[in-house]
Amino acid sequence: MTTGAADGRYGVRSMVAPLRRVLVRRPAVSGDFAGAGWRQPEPAALLRQHEGFCELLDRLGCEVTVVAAADQLVDATYVRDPGLVLGRGAVLFQMIKPVRQAEPPLLGLAMATAGVPVRARLTGAAHADGGDFSWLDEQTLLVGRSYRTNAAGVGQLAGILAADQVTVRSVDLPHDQGPEHVLHLMSVISPVADDLAVVFPPLCPVALLEELADRQVAVVPVPEQEYLTMACNVLPVRPGVVVMLDGNPVTRLALQRHGCEVHVYAGSEISLKGDGGPTCLTAPLWRES
Repeated sequence: MTTGAADGRYGVRSMVAPLRRVLVRRPAVSGDFAGAGWRQPEPAALLRQHEGFCELLDRLGCEVTVVAAADQLVDATYVRDPGLVLGRGAVLFQMIKPVRQAEPPLLGLAMATAGVPVRARLTGAAHADGGDFSWLDEQTLLVGRSYRTNAAGVGQLAGILAADQVTVRSVDLPHDQGPEHVLHLMSVISPVADDLAVVFPPLCPVALLEELADRQVAVVPVPEQEYLTMACNVLPVRPGVVVMLDGNPVTRLALQRHGCEVHVYAGSEISLKGDGGPTCLTAPLWRES
């Protein structure tokens, strides 16, 4: 694991290509957890579980850049959401959730630490969360239109990525439990290989299910009881080699039956209590496609 500037290798145009470099942020152990929607975590276990998660990524061959906790910003450990590395550099978002609005500039500083240039920032009325983005292929980025990612955000991203010959498409996410509840696109789908995805069908947009069928992507359906314990939030470190939260045996076995190598981490404090799984805890810097 590293804590300083790296060698400038960056670029992401896939959800499943080998994850060579990844950014993580240590969790804050104090702050308004209740105001951010967390269940109160146990501080020592929070730190221990995050460290264990980072060590797992390191063992799986990822170069892990660790940045310091953001004081009092408890959601900031979910470093995926304030922005994304897209092709030629990072795009920093604007966030609708009030307690997260300070995070995008902090992510910009972290990207500088990792040697990744910031190529663009959302402005004006545009808002987005990184959990609403998923690559369908290297030329097509799917965006979930949600309570956290608005039409202006989708439009600005489409303009930014047009220079890379990337098409941005959007699908509407359901209301589910409303704007106070986090329902990202990646709450309902996690691609784990080019031809395989973990999906919670009851909340998955019909257009996305049809797209997966058209692309001949097999679906591993997550049962409702395991959707509630984040079985649908799965991080591939390379095609068919994945990291998921421990305690979801049905989905884990289904992935293994599809030939996947599954690694689990303890996340009772770092994931379940803040509703953020392994994809939320990571900002991929370089996937070698």
